[in-house]
Amino acid sequence: MQEGRTIKVGVLGATGTVGQRFITLLSAHPWFVIDALGASSRSAGKPYAKAVKWKQSTPIPSAVREVGVVECVPEHFKDCAIVFSGLDADVAGDIEAAFRSADLAVFSNSKNFRKDPHVPLIVPYANPAHFAIIPQQQALQSPPLKKGFIVTNANCSTTAVVIPLTALERAFGPIESMLVTTMQAISGAGYPGVPSLDILDNIVPYIGGEEEKLEWETLKILGGIAEGDDGVKAFDMHARHPLRVSASCNRVPVIDGHTECVSVRFARRPPPSPQQVREALAAFTPDAQTIGCPSAPRHTIVVHEEADRPQPRLDRYYQDGASVSVGRVRQCPVLDIKFVVLGNNVSIGAATSSILNAEIAVLKGIVVTK
Repeated sequence: MQEGRTIKVGVLGATGTVGQRFITLLSAHPWFVIDALGASSRSAGKPYAKAVKWKQSTPIPSAVREVGVVECVPEHFKDCAIVFSGLDADVAGDIEAAFRSADLAVFSNSKNFRKDPHVPLIVPYANPAHFAIIPQQQALQSPPLKKGFIVTNANCSTTAVVIPLTALERAFGPIESMLVTTMQAISGAGYPGVPSLDILDNIVPYIGGEEEKLEWETLKILGGIAEGDDGVKAFDMHARHPLRVSASCNRVPVIDGHTECVSVRFARRPPPSPQQVREALAAFTPDAQTIGCPSAPRHTIVVHEEADRPQPRLDRYYQDGASVSVGRVRQCPVLDIKFVVLGNNVSIGAATSSILNAEIAVLKGIVVTK
């Protein structure tokens, strides 16, 4: 990336909560310049400030206040090298597919293409090697594409736990099994979210589809790419090892920040000690840091020694929410090691991951910017 060069980007679902977070982050980005803001036909034609019900803790960036909102159709985004999607799943599938067919690079926060065997599901600190399947994704389209593709980031609860899992597998080899219990913030349900009479003074021990997503997404992210007899590559969730995951997901009365209690069993015997685990987590340095992604934090995993940390209210916006916090690392009497991880679901669990994925793709020459 040449110094001083800018890349035009667009945002789909710009008036939603994830779209707002995209805009907040992109407005201060050193490379990416917002060129188009897409929303529903009800918002099209209005200045962004009048179309949006702003829910961020910072004001609407001045650079986008008067930008006219357009419908989510490719012709309005033809000058964009990258399109970020914060669309609701109800509409994201057809729209994102149309943008890919128009030879546009789409980085999506939506779930619609996560299970597609030719679409990479990428947590930027965990599996950027999965970008390798993009040329095949392009070749399988009709007609084949030169620049267009879809990349998805993971569900917010999956992202938080996969980052320390990646660090531990890099240091100590495969993890055989994991038990995870999540305490997920209400912002993860979008706006207007969970009714107050359901969540105040309460914990809801069910989030529709969440446990299944956390279980299979973890396998796809930590798995590999296998080639079939016909020469076509696809993601194989068990290509590297038969990891078993059991998840229990709960909604709790916290605004931002998913807290997860995790127990893991390693394949290696004897397993690492709690102190070895702490050191490995603190030393973890992913590609996003080493290749110079501007949104990468200084410390990907912040390890807490205090007995009562991490806590959402204290730790969720450290490093602008681009890292995860891990604490209470200790022996597990059932498996091997247990710990608590906190991830900011609206930052690294959503928009920040998509932006980091795009930064990696730019630096690796996957995004065509000319």
